[in-house]
Amino acid sequence: MSSKRDYYEILGVERTVTDGELKTTFRRVAMKYHPDRNPDDPAAIDKFKEAKEAYDVLSDAQKRAAYDQYGHAAFEGGGFGRGGGGGGGFGDVGDIFGDIFGDIFGGGGGRQRARRGADLRYMMDLDLEEAVFGVEKKIEIPTQVNCHHCNGSGSEDGKVSKCGTCAGHGRVRMQNGIFSIQQACPTCHGTGQKIDKPCKKCHGEGRLEEQRALSVQIPAGVDNGDRIRLTGQGEAGPAGSPAGDLYVEVRVREHAIFQRDGSDLYCEVPIRFAQAALGTELMVPTLEGEIPVSVPPETQTGHQFRMRGRGVKSVRGGRTGDLVCTVVVETPVRLTKEQRELLTQLEATFVGEEAAKHTPRSTTFIDGVKDFWSKVTS
Repeated sequence: MSSKRDYYEILGVERTVTDGELKTTFRRVAMKYHPDRNPDDPAAIDKFKEAKEAYDVLSDAQKRAAYDQYGHAAFEGGGFGRGGGGGGGFGDVGDIFGDIFGDIFGGGGGRQRARRGADLRYMMDLDLEEAVFGVEKKIEIPTQVNCHHCNGSGSEDGKVSKCGTCAGHGRVRMQNGIFSIQQACPTCHGTGQKIDKPCKKCHGEGRLEEQRALSVQIPAGVDNGDRIRLTGQGEAGPAGSPAGDLYVEVRVREHAIFQRDGSDLYCEVPIRFAQAALGTELMVPTLEGEIPVSVPPETQTGHQFRMRGRGVKSVRGGRTGDLVCTVVVETPVRLTKEQRELLTQLEATFVGEEAAKHTPRSTTFIDGVKDFWSKVTS
């Protein structure tokens, strides 16, 4: 079959997905739509083949680049060849099942690889200060851990034997008409072992549901979307096999003053128009305290002050960013009678051609409007 659905959509991943994330997601989708797990769903095999087709393209750097640029058209007319006897082709349906389940359950004819536990993801919300300077956080995650009673073996007395159905390989090959399907052994569920006396606590699973408390060290300089990998802190594998990993994904809360863009910080500094006209010295906030900044006379809204090295040092290294402060001239509100009179007196001084030299931006704007209407009406 040749799917016309978007390959990224089929696997439920973003276009920026890494090779490792792609492989993990594909395995999950493949297991979900395996026909043996969906005996009453005639569309399961089609979804399985669709996922396999998507993975075959996206897991190959050359094919993925072509697909990203041209879409499905990149493979029309035999460009890369998704069928027949080509090296990137599907082969027959038996090959499809053999390839994927050989990968998942340790194919190639050798001994079955230990099935590690599932990876877990935890979303961690941080304040900007915590992300910039680093912090240690305590978290609790619901997960499956090794059974304390049987030490994860699943056996009450610690004794296990080789599974008779798969001879300890953890997988069997099933023939269903034209299909030759390699799948996890239904007796031992892929472990290759037989437990004569299952553990009373975990019922032979080797795992128990538990809330696990962890301490996570967040390094200084992390940003939105950064992930911290805690090896072996994911879900415990079945029957004592290795645990998966825990990925802590950072999400930084909005800050009341600063906005972050990479290693640089941005903020707005409001000043009164008298301060902007006459000049002043302001105390500007930084992440490490306030510092004085001299505002020259006749400063306009939008003028920026760049303070070198007052930004963020990225977790990936490199120079420390800058703090960029943008001046915003505020219009005064709730004026007293005296203040209104003073402003009226000031405004009265801006008359005739003399006014133009005091308001350069206004003059430029008016001249631009006049030029525009001259062109429209000519």
